[in-house]
Amino acid sequence: MSSPASSTSSLSHTSRTPSPVYSGSASTAPSTPSDSPATHFLLTHHSSPAFLKSLSVRRGSKDRILHFFGTGFVNALLLQASEVLGDSGIVAADNWERVKGSDGAESVEYWCTKSAASNVAVVPGSETTDFAKLEVKSTSLPAASVLNLYAEAQLRSIITLSSTSNSLTLNILERTPFTFPLLAQTPSTPLNLSSNPFTIPSIPCFRELWSAWDLVTLGMIPPSMLHQKPIDLRHKPLFYIGHLPTFNALLLTKLLSIPMVEPAKYASIFERGIDPHVDDPEHCHRHSEVPEKDEDWPVLGEVLGFRDRVRELVVKTIGEMERGERPLTRRMARTLVMMHEHEGFHIETLLYMLIQRAGTGTLPPPGFSVPSWSHLSSQWDSIPPPSTPTVTLGGCTLVMGHDDTESDDLLPENAESVNGRTFGWDNESPRRETYVKPFKAEWRPVTNGEFLEFFLSRSGEIPMPPSWVKDSETGEINVRTLYGPVEMEHAKHWPCLTAYDDLLAYAQSKGGRLPTEPELRLFLDKYQVSHAEGANVGFRNWHPLPSTTGLADNDGRGSNGGVWEWSSTLLDTHDGFEGTTIFPGYSSDFFDGKHQVVLGASYATIPRLADRRTVRNFYQHNYPYPWVGARVVYDI
Repeated sequence: MSSPASSTSSLSHTSRTPSPVYSGSASTAPSTPSDSPATHFLLTHHSSPAFLKSLSVRRGSKDRILHFFGTGFVNALLLQASEVLGDSGIVAADNWERVKGSDGAESVEYWCTKSAASNVAVVPGSETTDFAKLEVKSTSLPAASVLNLYAEAQLRSIITLSSTSNSLTLNILERTPFTFPLLAQTPSTPLNLSSNPFTIPSIPCFRELWSAWDLVTLGMIPPSMLHQKPIDLRHKPLFYIGHLPTFNALLLTKLLSIPMVEPAKYASIFERGIDPHVDDPEHCHRHSEVPEKDEDWPVLGEVLGFRDRVRELVVKTIGEMERGERPLTRRMARTLVMMHEHEGFHIETLLYMLIQRAGTGTLPPPGFSVPSWSHLSSQWDSIPPPSTPTVTLGGCTLVMGHDDTESDDLLPENAESVNGRTFGWDNESPRRETYVKPFKAEWRPVTNGEFLEFFLSRSGEIPMPPSWVKDSETGEINVRTLYGPVEMEHAKHWPCLTAYDDLLAYAQSKGGRLPTEPELRLFLDKYQVSHAEGANVGFRNWHPLPSTTGLADNDGRGSNGGVWEWSSTLLDTHDGFEGTTIFPGYSSDFFDGKHQVVLGASYATIPRLADRRTVRNFYQHNYPYPWVGARVVYDI
């Protein structure tokens, strides 16, 4: 993204005292599951998170849980599951053992494949279950509640299969290498007594984020790509692997008044990324001078060793504050928030770069199952259209932003006032009001299918979105995913991801325009669901989904599909704006008349950023790579 990916004036210290060279070994790629047979569990009772969490489903493996809800016989859905998983053994009753166990105070029976029977209490002398006669009688749950149940159990739903003859549903679950918990699960800690999800991050919060970052950088980028540029306007992947720990080291060591983590030379190589003007790449703000030759860059192992030393410093510092050995100040809390969220933003930045080489260089996310595109797209085709073509909003006063001015941190009365405080970036503050005139908005962002029709009708006038790619053999236009390109037929209902300029041209062809920031904020406030309500954010999927807004059964509320959305508002100063001194130039470097404000969140946005209403992102209007779509609005 434009903002944390590339901003700041110099964060470097003016002088440093060398620190001892760390001699520990760096961690490397995420572990690979063993080749032992996959274990499956079949559950027909209303399971608790603790019970689901207790099942021996290995992270990143092919182990699966088949979890039924509702009422009906299981056989038809088991047959569908066998097709989705490509495992005909699922429907063979001889492959399963009936098991007795307990879920809290309740005695339950469930089934597991015989490969795991030695680890569970198999019912002795039990006959083979006839799945054609196995009937489920449990309570159905709303889809969002089911997703939350699985999030609490550190599981991910691969697909939900529904019966056409009764209320029965089947969720196929996996335990992935990382999951982001619900914000409501934020624990109370000595530094966060109020369990506020938007205040100082805990050590587990950092570890969750590092797990995701390591999976992307070490599991999806082969060594041959470390020095390649998936996008010419950005650095090579190796830069970003070094940039995040360098950024954290510079901020934290400066605040603690301690020597820079060694090697100190990384501060000059990895400090700041680039965000050149798309139409004039020679024009770019101040940035790190990186080596020109591949052989002059640090080797990966050295960079990972540095990364680990910085992480140790982060954990040590938070631990000292938790134990009362170091005072918790608002300045310290804000710095740690910036470090954490900067990493969260950069996961997405790196991924939207890597997707340009997915299928031709980068690897799919390890430990996450490849989607069953044909089964999923069949489900997506059945999502009903909005109840009405558009919705009318406005004629109201809207509150923008929140009061979180960084300079207030230094007032004596605020220095140690942290508990319960919500932190944000400089452009989120202060709280201000604006009047939004009445307007009409389309319920859903422009889809790939809609933009394809427009693109083909304007042959040569509109560039093809970089989120699409032509098949070299058939000439057909496909859609990029991190698993490799998929047929347009599978992704036609997803929001189209491309530059502001091109989506504006689409909107104008329909007699509309793109919304202002207040208009878009008003729509999202009223109709966009949160992570806990089922939004496609926080890596629930590694691809967009069709939007579900505009349906009567939820008062129009739904997910926009898991994308940021363009606004017609230029990033600029506003009344009361004060630029950050911790991260100089974060916003103000881009008050250049070229960057549009974007709101929302993508499928790769961490929940902390996705659900904080005041977060504002920004990209150049003609920069087509990030995961930003748009909805059309109309004047009244």
